[in-house]
Amino acid sequence: MAGTLPLSLVVITRDAAKELAECLASGAFASDVVVVDAGSRDDTVEIARRSGARVTVEPWRGFGPQKTFAVGMAAHDWVLCLDADERVTPELAQAIGALFGAGAPTQPAYAVARRNRFLGRWLAHGEGYPDWNVRLFDRRRARWTDDPVHEHVVADGTVGRLAGDLLHLSAESIEDYVAKQNRYTTLQAQAMHARGERAGLARLALSPLARFARFYVLRLGFLDGAAGFAHIAIGAFASFLKYAKLRALTQEEGKS
Repeated sequence: MAGTLPLSLVVITRDAAKELAECLASGAFASDVVVVDAGSRDDTVEIARRSGARVTVEPWRGFGPQKTFAVGMAAHDWVLCLDADERVTPELAQAIGALFGAGAPTQPAYAVARRNRFLGRWLAHGEGYPDWNVRLFDRRRARWTDDPVHEHVVADGTVGRLAGDLLHLSAESIEDYVAKQNRYTTLQAQAMHARGERAGLARLALSPLARFARFYVLRLGFLDGAAGFAHIAIGAFASFLKYAKLRALTQEEGKS
């Protein structure tokens, strides 16, 4: 049964049958639900339809463009964008309900504190929490960037913050997580190269060290034990990979 709040829940999917039903159920307060699927080979589309979602199948465009397309399919200008492996907590649902219960939201967009699970542990520090992300916004005054990966929302004005967590229930194995970082850093390097960016030795060496120090020391990632160390160490290595791949692209260009 559809909710009553004048907003659209928007989710992009591909092979998300194991995760989608709980995701959509956590946003049951939305009066419109949109799922844009990129050609799933499992039961994702059927599950979405059984959950009451309007489903559109659209070939993959990259994360930013795909989410922009999905937002365009919404019935309402206010949209809540989730990934299939994310869940709205009751506290966050209550905060969203209170926001709309007070009338039209005054700010163009609102960020939520995403809490990440890694190696079976809910992270409470470092990069894992609070991982502030803009997910609720007025599409007339905010929009997704066109980045093929690590896309984010930009807003025409001040971004508010909502109480309550958005749970990221990633169940990936360490092998899958590292493989994803490898794919993402390739896409990032290609995008940076297309913009004419370069990676010198200082950037290559210092960026991963700065990232590790920021999240492991300053953001207290060490308090999350081995899971926190692994999460931040992989993130720092991903930073190195991104610039190493960018440097390789620049060198290849010079040879042509």
